[in-house]
Amino acid sequence: MIRVLLADDHAAIRAGMRLMLEQATDIVVVGEAADGAIAVRQAAVLRPDVVLMDIRMPGTDGITATREITTAGFADVLILTTFDLDEYLFGALRAGAAGFLLKSVEPAALVDAVRRIAAGDGFLAPEVTRRLLTAFAATPAGPPAPPVLNGLTQRERDVLAALGRGLSNADLAAALSITEATAKTHVSRVLAKLGCTSRVQAAILAREAGLA
Repeated sequence: MIRVLLADDHAAIRAGMRLMLEQATDIVVVGEAADGAIAVRQAAVLRPDVVLMDIRMPGTDGITATREITTAGFADVLILTTFDLDEYLFGALRAGAAGFLLKSVEPAALVDAVRRIAAGDGFLAPEVTRRLLTAFAATPAGPPAPPVLNGLTQRERDVLAALGRGLSNADLAAALSITEATAKTHVSRVLAKLGCTSRVQAAILAREAGLA
């Protein structure tokens, strides 16, 4: 079962998300939080696979909570917000969120995103993916690759470049002619060496370093 924690300051929205998610036989909602601070405490205790995190909440906001949860390794975070703003998108991804969705998402797409995040992939709403790529394309060539990349093997650099292109584990395995299990292992090693808490963070680093 995929264990999910819901973090949103509106009880009605949490109830709606719970209803959508628990229609799936492989997902169970293990807890709810009405603000970011509670979400961090709940994640530490419950250790869910995925935290569905709103951004605008009283007290500790969703981006701060995401950073605390991912840095501590409590869970992967999937942002689910009403606000389609670049500052939230980039802030959440840099904080370690593994995915970003808008609350207008269809139930089937939400379930699919939770499954993909739990499986170790990243997920971005189609509405924001183009903006993210456009932002990277408009950014002048960055500085030379940071020294931390020197610690990667050539295979790990290939994996990082693939993450920068947004490849899933299955696509990465096919591109590099390796098994999906081996792809997951390589991704985990790359994230550990780079100090990244999500593959999306690694993808941003890859693009900023000119590897993708």
